[in-house]
Amino acid sequence: MLLKLIPDQTAVQFVRLRFGALALSAALIVASIAALMTIGLNFGVDFKGGVTIEVADDEPIDLGSVREAVGALGLGDVQVQEIRDVAGAEEAVMVVIERQEVAPMPGEDADETARRAEIAQQEALTAAQDALSALLGEGIEFRNRSVVGATVSGELIQKGVIAVVLALGMMLIYIWLRFEWQFSLGAIVALIHDVVITLGMFAVTRLEFNLAIIAAILTIVGYSMNDTVVVYDRVRENLRRFKQRPLGEVLDLSINDTLSRTVMTSVTTMLALLSLVIFGGEVLRGFTLAMIWGVVIGTYSSVFVASPFLLTTNVKRDWSKVAPQGA
Repeated sequence: MLLKLIPDQTAVQFVRLRFGALALSAALIVASIAALMTIGLNFGVDFKGGVTIEVADDEPIDLGSVREAVGALGLGDVQVQEIRDVAGAEEAVMVVIERQEVAPMPGEDADETARRAEIAQQEALTAAQDALSALLGEGIEFRNRSVVGATVSGELIQKGVIAVVLALGMMLIYIWLRFEWQFSLGAIVALIHDVVITLGMFAVTRLEFNLAIIAAILTIVGYSMNDTVVVYDRVRENLRRFKQRPLGEVLDLSINDTLSRTVMTSVTTMLALLSLVIFGGEVLRGFTLAMIWGVVIGTYSSVFVASPFLLTTNVKRDWSKVAPQGA
């Protein structure tokens, strides 16, 4: 039914809309950078350190009582989230306690201070477990208990940034080898556009930014690049076929040729992600929302950023020496 709603041939003049899209993208990027500089990301335990405990029980768990019991220990900020069990057999909650700060002692070196901080983290974990056992009874199950220290969290931030930068760099090389540098530059501009606006969205919404979100960003980079490559393939084919037509017309024709495929891919991906939002529970919520946002912004950038960008790079028009695919 959905296929019938999308015509096989469309004639939307996307290139004429590029100035409006440019203004929108510029506004979103500026707003995202401003939000990152002023508000910042809401880093989770993975990146700022702390204690995470996941506890399950056969009986309903009162989130308020859990928050009060752990908060009374004086361990700092405590967050309690319900974890949905799809099977419905158990009630589960996740308790997140902020990193325990330890002030350096006079004459103490950094290694000794870090060691005492790790001990404080372990003591916080033990105290929280004891409090939960006293509140909920001995029949509860501790599904997961983890402690992330300051050193590990700092390394994770560094590695996360390196992973995203390497992904962008490898995409740059891939497109450069497959097409030409003009295509490569357009694709990278679109990818940076997607990543910056996604980070800005997380800064504004205050959704927790953790390792799962890094995975989502890398997935968004791949998804957006896949959309862009599909359009670029058709652009290259049409440049060979229509050597005398204006580049803007060739771009419009190429985007319209692939529009049905782009929309169907986005819609089917969105359906899968919506099911994760509904049934995936709190643990997957941030990752899923990031992916939904990424599908929207990735599709937009492939059509309104990557393709029109070729108009500014004087892309090669003489393909007479390039053999068509399959020849």
